[in-house]
Amino acid sequence: MTGSVLGRSRRVAPAHPFDTLHGTDTGALIPGEALQTGHRHGRHITAYHGVAPSLFRKLLLRWQAVAVHPVPGTAFVDIGAGKGRAMLLAAEQPFRRILGVELDPALAQTGKRNLALWQRTHIGSAMRLEQADALRLRLPAGPCLLFLFNPFDAIVMDRLLQRLQHHFRQRPGELDILYVNDEQRDVLQQEYPFQQLWRGRIHLSHEDRTADKAIISHDADGLYVTTGYEDCSIWRLDV
Repeated sequence: MTGSVLGRSRRVAPAHPFDTLHGTDTGALIPGEALQTGHRHGRHITAYHGVAPSLFRKLLLRWQAVAVHPVPGTAFVDIGAGKGRAMLLAAEQPFRRILGVELDPALAQTGKRNLALWQRTHIGSAMRLEQADALRLRLPAGPCLLFLFNPFDAIVMDRLLQRLQHHFRQRPGELDILYVNDEQRDVLQQEYPFQQLWRGRIHLSHEDRTADKAIISHDADGLYVTTGYEDCSIWRLDV
């Protein structure tokens, strides 16, 4: 996503029902140009917007239908974790561990607070969010499921895929990717040995559509639209 925060409303920001239920802060839409990381990759960030819970759960079910490895033996890794909503949703499942990486310091700090709050009230997988460049993240051993909500443009996507191919070259069948708003899918198809396991549109629940519309109207009215669905895909590195 691209855009600007010009003209942002002074109304109280609407809370997503997920946050109302859990007391977390995973909402808002923040265009990439408003995320001041100070890092050379900062200009390639698209935006921050928490994934809709209904979409995440449906996509995870799609993956489980084609997965080789069971959830308890798989590490979940969120690339561009933002405030950590996808990590919290992943914690609904018994993943071996849950790891996130976020370049923007302010988003990462909020995400860490959300994880700490969640872990005080839920029993589940170990979770950790690092404020770092995704290209320097140390990936866990064993099967990994990476989650991408279109976090950056094709330039950084290409660099990430190069690193993944190198890291998993001796680990066949151990890397799957869930890709939401898969704008850079051509990079996976044309340059790297990724097998597309599934692709399609996932529609949001009425609750999530309503929440997204309110958040987009508040944070970037006229600069973004909500369609009520996201184009998503599932991939496996075939090495």
